[in-house]
This record gives sequence, structure tokens and C-alpha cells, in this order.
Amino acid sequence: MPHTTTGHLPNLPLDALIACHECDLLMRREPLEPGEKSGCPRCGFELAVHRHQWQGRCFALVLTALLLYIPANFLPIMHLTLLGQTRSETIWTSVLGLFESGMPGVAVLVLLSGMAIPLLKLLCQLLVLSSLRFKVARRTGMLLYRTYHHLREWGMLEVYLFGILVSIVKLIDIADLSLGIGLACFVALLLTQVWLELNMPSHQVWEALSEE
Repeated sequence: MPHTTTGHLPNLPLDALIACHECDLLMRREPLEPGEKSGCPRCGFELAVHRHQWQGRCFALVLTALLLYIPANFLPIMHLTLLGQTRSETIWTSVLGLFESGMPGVAVLVLLSGMAIPLLKLLCQLLVLSSLRFKVARRTGMLLYRTYHHLREWGMLEVYLFGILVSIVKLIDIADLSLGIGLACFVALLLTQVWLELNMPSHQVWEALSEE
């Protein structure tokens, strides 16, 4: 893993510098070949990785995530049978149930963090990749990519999945419970989003958006 250059830094433009996210060391950005990574010489934190043909791979992943979004949120996560009555629970019905239970604040929070913000993140990524793919609206692409980074702090699919797993463990002893296809789609959506973020290197996105 090559390290970036430190020491005396002349009056370089901002795009020629990079700061470590862990120890804040300011360094000169060095060009990377496909497959290479750069690391901080002080703490060893991985600063950047140059991925080959990342745009096509990310475009396929974001389309896959969008296709999974509807079944993940609107198909049954579990089927619950209690006292002879069977209910099918989805993420959407859980939001409605919170509203009906007199917890509108929690319902809005679940709606935003579990449904609305993950969808907005995917749409931002799709539009940014479309801007790069078709070489149009680069300034709009920059704005959308900044918006995406702000939304990352509020998307909490993994927290919601943890809540689902806790609910399954608690309910399995008091009711007949079977898992639905919605849970598989939800897990697939979460894994696809993680894979998408790993394959969409920020420095290459910004460099591509900055090209004339």
C-alpha cells in the first residue's frame, strides 16, 4: 500500500491535498494506478483506493438496490399467529401500527430512517452515476453527491434489521412465527447498499464530476 507524501507542503491547490480522517495529517495526494491503495504514514488508515471500472459496477448495484426496495418494504417480513389470528407484518404496516398506537414521533422516525432516507440515498447515487455515465449536469451531480453524504448519517437500515431480529427472538416463544420473503429482500437490500458504498470510491467520484 503506497503512502502519500508528507513534509513541507508548498502552496498547493486544495484538490492536490488530502487529510487523514483518523489523525488529521495533511498530505500531498499522490496519483494511484488501478487497484492501488494509499495509506496514512502516521496511523496507517486507508485513505483511498483506485477501483477499475467502478462506474458500471456501481450502476448495476444501485439498480439492483432500487429493485429490491419495494419488496423489502412492502412484502411480509414475518407471519405471526397468536390466539388463532394470523397477521403479516411489513415495514410499512409497522409504521402505520406505530401511528395507530399513539406514537407518531416514533412512526415518523422509522419512516424517515427506514424508508424515505434510504430511498433518497439510492436516488442520489443513481443520478450521480447517470450524470457521469452520460456526461451531463456535472454541477447538479456534485450537489446530489454532497446531499448523499449528508443523508448517510440518517439512513439506519442496519439498526432496523437489528430491531427485527430482536423482535423475532422475543416473539418466537409466545406465538407461531414464520419468516416472509420481505425479510430476505430487506437483508439483500442492506448488503447491496453496503457493497455499493464499498465500490463507489469518493475520491474517484469527485474527480470524475470535476472533469470538464
